[in-house]
Amino acid sequence: MDRPTKSYKEVKAMLGDASSAWERLTGQIRFHYVMDELWEEGNPNHKHHSNLRFRRGGKTLINLALREGHFLAAVVLGKDEREKFDQQREAFGEALCKEYDDVPIYHDGKWLGFEVRDDSPLIDDIVRLLQVKRKPNRKVQPDNADKCGRLDIGLSHEDVTNLIIS
Repeated sequence: MDRPTKSYKEVKAMLGDASSAWERLTGQIRFHYVMDELWEEGNPNHKHHSNLRFRRGGKTLINLALREGHFLAAVVLGKDEREKFDQQREAFGEALCKEYDDVPIYHDGKWLGFEVRDDSPLIDDIVRLLQVKRKPNRKVQPDNADKCGRLDIGLSHEDVTNLIIS
C-alpha cells in the first residue's frame, strides 16, 4: 500500500527543534548537488518509517531518517573516501571524528550515523563529509544558500534548479 509523502508542515512539526537543522542540511545538499530525492514512507508503527534519501547514479549520498524531535543522518564511506577523510581529518569536529573512530569497518565501508537534535556545528561537519564522499556537481547555483532551504519533497533536480534560479 502506498503511503503519501509528508507535507512540509508535518515534517516541521515532527522534527520540532531539529527542523532548522533539517532545513539547513537539506538546503546545503540541494545547493551543492544535483540528486534524486527518494522519500520512503513505511509502516508508521515501525521506528524507521520516514526517510529521505539523496541518491545519484545508483549510489546514496546520505540517508535522513525522521524521528519525533530529531533526525538521523547516515553516511557510508568506502575505502577511497576513508582515505580522503584521513587526509582532511583536522578539518572536522570532535563529535564527527569520535563517531568515525568508534564504528567498525564492514565489507562495504564505514557506516556513520549522526543523531541531530538542533542546529549545531555538526551540520557543517556533515556537509564537509559529504564533499569528501562526493564532489559537488551542481553547476547552477543561486546567489545565496537561503534559497535552497526548501523542504519540498519529491521535486526533480530540474524543479529544484528552476526554483533556486528564479
